[in-house]
Amino acid sequence: MVYYTLMGLFDRFVTNRTSIQNTDVEASLAPFNLSTSVYGLLNAPTTVDRASAMSVPAVARARNIICGTIGSLPLEQYNKMTGAHIEPLRVINQPDTRVSGFVVYNWLAEDIWLYGVGFGLVLDAYESDGRVRSWTRIEPRRVQPRYNLAMNEIEGYEVDGKLAPIAGVGSVIRFDGADEGFINRAGRTVVAAIELEKAALNYAKEPVPSMVLKSNGTNLTSERIGKLLEAWRNSRATRSTAFLNADVEMQSVGFDPKSMQLVEARQYVALEIARASGIPAYFLSAETTSMTYSNATSERRSLVDFSLRPILAAIESRLSLPDICPSTSEIRFDLDDFLRGNPLERAQVYQILNSIGAMSVEQIQEEEDLIR
Repeated sequence: MVYYTLMGLFDRFVTNRTSIQNTDVEASLAPFNLSTSVYGLLNAPTTVDRASAMSVPAVARARNIICGTIGSLPLEQYNKMTGAHIEPLRVINQPDTRVSGFVVYNWLAEDIWLYGVGFGLVLDAYESDGRVRSWTRIEPRRVQPRYNLAMNEIEGYEVDGKLAPIAGVGSVIRFDGADEGFINRAGRTVVAAIELEKAALNYAKEPVPSMVLKSNGTNLTSERIGKLLEAWRNSRATRSTAFLNADVEMQSVGFDPKSMQLVEARQYVALEIARASGIPAYFLSAETTSMTYSNATSERRSLVDFSLRPILAAIESRLSLPDICPSTSEIRFDLDDFLRGNPLERAQVYQILNSIGAMSVEQIQEEEDLIR
């Protein structure tokens, strides 16, 4: 069973499978990525590159909210048996001494969100036990898996075309996401948004429907037609009123943005991007709601539960493995500050916890940063 699960996991990284002749029927029934086959039949692109996706305002905002939030969250270390808080290792909150931890985890979260997988490169390791002392995020496109002869198991990774060691300095740390990534899952939606952005740009350049100048007199030569169109364009750039003699007639073709419902279409695509990225539509302004402080706090909880949680779990679980963190400890993101309520709500909670002896006054002051 493990063999078939591994095959299903690694199969989506195989780019050329024509050399495989035998078909394992039982293995073929395992889950696999349907996007390529389905969207290929529809003759539509399934993926877009990062630069194109980020040119869509809704995608860029979703990325900045999700990845920026994750990068700003502190990581804490806890004892697995007692749950006691432990001072986290330096490699946890600042894996690369050259840059802040925010930069590393911000871009690592983007890789997991966009591509479904992120990679780290080990920069230093302890000689005593081989645990990672420092590492940094590496661009996923620089990493390629190397398979065994049967093409069903990853034996190692190549970084910039060179085989990386299995462990130690120069080895690869892999952060697996929950799915194939936003850029693969929502490729068609992003392409639709890009085309709508192009349409909006075209109408910004030419704020009226496409025009045709029709000659009612004799046929004009190509040279005279070119001069007429050039004069018409230059005149429209300087004044809005036009004058035509009896030999030339202007006709409009196509539809204006209002007739095409361009605004409504862009709003709908923004809503679809919010759905595909798992982010509440309110954060992308994809729907109009009346937000108060109370339900804004609730929206933050929804953001964590339905959008951030899979990426948080991917990073937490990988950092908790023994090659980075001691086996008796685990790593978790600290969400207290991000999810904390308003001062009145916090005071009521503290009052209850203090009355039952769960928190002392000193602990409450420390929680509220009142102790200097």
